[in-house]
Amino acid sequence: MTIMIKAIILLLVGFVLLVKGADVFVDGSSNIARKFGIPSIVVGLTIVAIGTSLPEAAVSISAAMKGSNAIAISNVVGSNIFNILVVLGLVSLIKTTTVSEDVLKRDFPICSILIILMTVFSMDKVFAGKVIGKINPLLPKNADKVSGKIGRIEGLVLLLIFVAFLIIAVVSALKAIKNGSITEEESDKKEVSMGMSVLFIILGAAAIKFGGDFVVDNAIIIALKLGMSETLVGLTIVAVGTSLPELVTSIVAIAKGENDIALGNVVGSNIANVGFVIGVSAIINPVSCSMISLVNLILTSIVTLTIFAFAKSKNLINRFEGFISIVGYGLFMAYSIIMAFA
Repeated sequence: MTIMIKAIILLLVGFVLLVKGADVFVDGSSNIARKFGIPSIVVGLTIVAIGTSLPEAAVSISAAMKGSNAIAISNVVGSNIFNILVVLGLVSLIKTTTVSEDVLKRDFPICSILIILMTVFSMDKVFAGKVIGKINPLLPKNADKVSGKIGRIEGLVLLLIFVAFLIIAVVSALKAIKNGSITEEESDKKEVSMGMSVLFIILGAAAIKFGGDFVVDNAIIIALKLGMSETLVGLTIVAVGTSLPELVTSIVAIAKGENDIALGNVVGSNIANVGFVIGVSAIINPVSCSMISLVNLILTSIVTLTIFAFAKSKNLINRFEGFISIVGYGLFMAYSIIMAFA
């Protein structure tokens, strides 16, 4: 078996471990939460919300600890771009997506603030005058030059904003239940013992850990063998692989007429990717940002604000805007490939 084939197989095994590990971890955590009488809506807004971003977290944390900063950042950037352009684009192409007040007034603004903050935090060398005016970030030869570093303090700021978002969402949901505007749904999942729930958490965490290592290690091997940059691998193979659960969940939700779930899933995942994934990664090990990653972050900020504007204009995202989003992703990928091989 060649090194390349082995790397591809182990990469796929890593994705399976990440997705199934996150699923088992969330099941175990949710079971324990319910045993302590925590409402299912709170479980959904916290444990499940974090659980959906555990694959991205495992990859970015593992990459940051191994010094592969390009994968750590491009995984999140690529996942966010894929979520908001492809997942949301496909969902809107299938059916015009209405935007709820919560998503419009709470989720989208927080998502925009987080990605803009992450971009600003990645520009400390630019602000210090060490880069700007001397380096053109659009030239391929300058792609790997460092534009800045997201340190532990910046990571903590991102994480605290994410925690504040969860608290606001939970308080809002509990108030809505109390007012009768929404009802608390009973869980139809089979009761699992405390011991089994703890075992689920341990097994899930182990699968996530090893899955993250498999993905990072073998993505680097594939990049070297194909002559691709770590940034391009992170933006494409890794980001799409870790975002597939969001794609499936959103398409199933829109097919069932659950527009809020589909849109909330996409925006919520992007919030968790920046606030939780990058926040925790930077706290554990500060993440350096290259010039090409900075350009991608700026593009992500522009894309997020553009989709926010689409949503705010008529409280919906129509099929044409969904089509434009998918075309936009194609253009972004073309640009990324050109930059990587130029």
